[in-house]
Amino acid sequence: MASGSKKVIYVALAANAVIATAKFIAAAITGSSAMFSEGIHTSVDTGNQLMLLLGLKKAKQPADKNHPFGYGKEIYFWCFIVAIMVFAIGAGISIYEGIHSVMDPHPIENVLISYGVLGFGILLTGVAWYFAWKEFKHIKGNRGLFEAVHKEKNPTTFVVLFEDSAALLGLFVAIAGIGLSQWTGNPIFDGIASICIGVILASTAAWLAYETKGLLIGESAQTPTVQGINTLAQKLDAIKNVNEVLTMHVGPEYILVTITADFDNKLNAGAIEQSVAGLTKDIKAKYPRVKRVFIEAEALAK
Repeated sequence: MASGSKKVIYVALAANAVIATAKFIAAAITGSSAMFSEGIHTSVDTGNQLMLLLGLKKAKQPADKNHPFGYGKEIYFWCFIVAIMVFAIGAGISIYEGIHSVMDPHPIENVLISYGVLGFGILLTGVAWYFAWKEFKHIKGNRGLFEAVHKEKNPTTFVVLFEDSAALLGLFVAIAGIGLSQWTGNPIFDGIASICIGVILASTAAWLAYETKGLLIGESAQTPTVQGINTLAQKLDAIKNVNEVLTMHVGPEYILVTITADFDNKLNAGAIEQSVAGLTKDIKAKYPRVKRVFIEAEALAK
């Protein structure tokens, strides 16, 4: 998990840091509202990548007395913060700047600088997007895009991809806005482009927040995993019936399992303990992400 995710984040971080600097310089020279919004956008993305790296680091902390199941959900928390940052800062400032530019438009100067910086941004962002897509495609497998995003338990794989996709789309919108302003002689299109960039960011943030919220409050393991654990338990001679199999992702690589089962009343405590130990071992062997298994004896409800 970590190595692939970190590689994608580091590539995006390096690209965004360079692009953000170039955009702000170009915005100062040209006076373009769309360019300024793009600078804000890329700066937010740079900060987001730093937060994702922080989340990955914190998630690796070992379990302690106050957090007996570890810190795996740290990565979910920081991904949710990234969504808030994109919405509140990126989208908010871009829309505000765009509205201000529409109400009080100013001619764009040195347009060629804007085109050069935006073209450079598309090139570097495209490289970062390629690495993010390559990593996500490896995890996606044969699943559809939306299904893969919804079922993926390591959100860093799609957070960076979403950000890079929004960044590329924003760059093309900025070029279109500056181009229309130059072609028509009406700088209002530059402000409209800034507003559009803000809307793109707000939409991206909303989707990110929706997908990470479920992980943050606790999602079950994927259905095949739950069914497989149920099958292993049903095969155990000591168990007459499996009442319930509950799972929860405490982190991308940490699944907590709780099983309630009706055991054979003829068995003594020692035999039940032996059966539980064997089942726990089998579950962990077949599903390495399962770190803790709790099995509760419970009579079948009539």
